[in-house]
Amino acid sequence: MKDYLVKALAFNGEVRAYSVKSTNIVKEAQERHDTWSNASAALGRTLTAATMMGAMLKGDEKLTLKVEGNGPIGHILVDSNAKGEVRGYVQNPHVQTELNKHGKIDVAKAVGTVGTISVVKDIGMREPFTGSVPIVSGELGEDFTYYFAVSEQTPSSVGVGVLVNPDHSILASGGFIIQILPGASEECIKQIENRLKTIKPVSKLIEEGLTPEEILYEVLGKEEVKVLETMDVKFQCQCSRERIEGALLSIGKQELELILEEDGEAEVTCHFCNQPYHYSDEQLKELINKL
Repeated sequence: MKDYLVKALAFNGEVRAYSVKSTNIVKEAQERHDTWSNASAALGRTLTAATMMGAMLKGDEKLTLKVEGNGPIGHILVDSNAKGEVRGYVQNPHVQTELNKHGKIDVAKAVGTVGTISVVKDIGMREPFTGSVPIVSGELGEDFTYYFAVSEQTPSSVGVGVLVNPDHSILASGGFIIQILPGASEECIKQIENRLKTIKPVSKLIEEGLTPEEILYEVLGKEEVKVLETMDVKFQCQCSRERIEGALLSIGKQELELILEEDGEAEVTCHFCNQPYHYSDEQLKELINKL
């Protein structure tokens, strides 16, 4: 089943909602970066949240979401855009710790509980919008919720979940973002708060095979949800041989000549998708001749 995202309104337009199935996105990231369970869960949650945040943009707008905690996985960096394309990596992919007290993957231990979450949005203005908040739990769902409340002044609830098999492969992934819009009634807010207290964890909903629409029905009540749009989402890197050549040319003729003399070849790997680009001695000479 393909990954897709749902945009919806609820409670007669008082609430904006997003939900996504991101299993294939997280699977591809896990396979490309060979992430172990804790790193897979943390990167997968961040990819899932960033996919939904990208869907809030328009046209050619894009954003970068960075999680910098003091845990062993190091930083997580994810790019997404309004077209449903997302890519990302974790600094240290080979991290696996003991399960937490609930018998679940300990994402907070991997991410760390001290650090920052930052979002840089390129929305076509002269300067990009940048928002940054401290990490509050390291579980990431709560951290993204805090980001929306503090940095964007939008009361929100973010649920993200990743199920990882014993062999580190991805079983399922998905999530939701619920946002209270200005003018929402106290009754509406109370109703949502009560439902959020009683619903199953998002990872459980995903494990049970609920679609993005059905997740929103669980969170908000089917009779309250009006689906506006569905869109396909996927792991998509923007790297290319042309871009890598541009990066090599930018280091200058002297540096390229040194690489040619010492190594006779070069290999550059994209951080985001782990795709290697190899340059033979002849190809390096061609690049040097362009400078």
